[in-house]
Amino acid sequence: MKSFWQRKPLPATNLGGSSESLQRTITLPALLLMGVGSTLGTGIFFVLTESAPIAGPAVIVSFILAAFAAGLTALCYAEVASAIPVTGSSYTFTYITMGQGLAMFVGACLILEWGVAAAAVAVGWSNYLNEALRLTLHIEIPESLRGSRLQLTHPGQVTHYGNIPAMAMIWLCAILLLRGSSQSTWINAFLTLCKIIILSLFVAMVIPAFDSSNLLPFAPHGFSGMSQAAAIVFFSFVGLDSVVNANEEAINPDRNIPRAIMGALAVVTIIYLLVAVTSLGAQRSELFAGQSAGLAEVLQKVSSSQLNAIILTVGAVISIMSVTLMALYGQARICYAMSRDGILPSRLARLHPRNGTPSAATIAAALLVTPLAGFVPSSLLWGMVSIGTLMAFIAVAFALILLRQRYPELNRNGFKVPLYPLTPILSIACCIYLIASLGSEVHLAFAAWICLAMCCYFAATWLKSHLDSQDGTTVTR
Repeated sequence: MKSFWQRKPLPATNLGGSSESLQRTITLPALLLMGVGSTLGTGIFFVLTESAPIAGPAVIVSFILAAFAAGLTALCYAEVASAIPVTGSSYTFTYITMGQGLAMFVGACLILEWGVAAAAVAVGWSNYLNEALRLTLHIEIPESLRGSRLQLTHPGQVTHYGNIPAMAMIWLCAILLLRGSSQSTWINAFLTLCKIIILSLFVAMVIPAFDSSNLLPFAPHGFSGMSQAAAIVFFSFVGLDSVVNANEEAINPDRNIPRAIMGALAVVTIIYLLVAVTSLGAQRSELFAGQSAGLAEVLQKVSSSQLNAIILTVGAVISIMSVTLMALYGQARICYAMSRDGILPSRLARLHPRNGTPSAATIAAALLVTPLAGFVPSSLLWGMVSIGTLMAFIAVAFALILLRQRYPELNRNGFKVPLYPLTPILSIACCIYLIASLGSEVHLAFAAWICLAMCCYFAATWLKSHLDSQDGTTVTR
């Protein structure tokens, strides 16, 4: 079909005056905290439980590998986003450089990335909430209210109602987003600062219990274990994309977007490594398996005072909310961009008349994420987020190469990738390697999602073409 390869023209540089565009209200500090807030916490609060048993203490190297791959892609994002300051992230970049059909593929990856990220973090938040209630009030949320048949340890022994706290978290974040981008970004800024303080306290409290013998053997499962863990913890860097999703709402995006991306990557990488090294030094890697609130349980084991674990757990319950908030933000902006291009229903492109937010797209995002948070096991969610993110990152690197070739005159004063074309080529290679390291069940689930998305696209395209041809016939007569 001709529409599959049809490319979107380059947009006007300044869309801020259009009534159909989002309002530019987000400053550089808010952008930086968006990137840090939506990234910091996903890997440390939850992913060590999944990745440490796979790689052993060498999961520290896995974080470095994931940060290197994310850094290469962050450079590509910085140039493309500063040159094309509109919302839609890698979906829009793909539409401009590779055509509508491949843009639909990338859009499906982004919907998967942000939707599953919001669900995965909400599930992890539910575990920390349960731990906080256990430590402070000595009560626990009934197992039937915080899991599904796929998630529970003994599925045949209880009635299942889904993960109610996780689903409630999704809608609380949706309500905050509906109040406007300016309010939600400053709420995120407050929660992010709380999270940095909590994680800094964790490092300070765990250092006295550091035992180098816990790091031996360092790589019990070899390089394959490190690679597989790196593919999982790559989820930890998904939040960098939230900065790009704010492209059309950022003030001076050509300058501020690259600064926010690189600044957020530096901050979260440093904190990840500090927390990973200290926690693995305090507890053997195999003990992370099955821990629902890993850092709190580590602190409880190494500290003589339960108060420290209570502080960390309650702080996590408060601050982790920022990750879900920004994941839903990204999901809504992708749906809004695809709707504005006519790929998704037009009603999703409607903006709230008072605060200028895509309210219909935000509600649709929450409706999509709610069943994932309530009924899908977190172990599958982590891998699905990683593969969706990696596919989107590959698309950005390709988009950078095509933009350099087709639009050499494009304004790149905001940022220009160093060591071109080596940087985007290395980014693509790293992402492909990490995708190959994911488990077969993740590959199958991803393939099923893409097949569903592309079947819907081809069906909608055929129907539109059929209706257009009928209209043309009627006019001729």
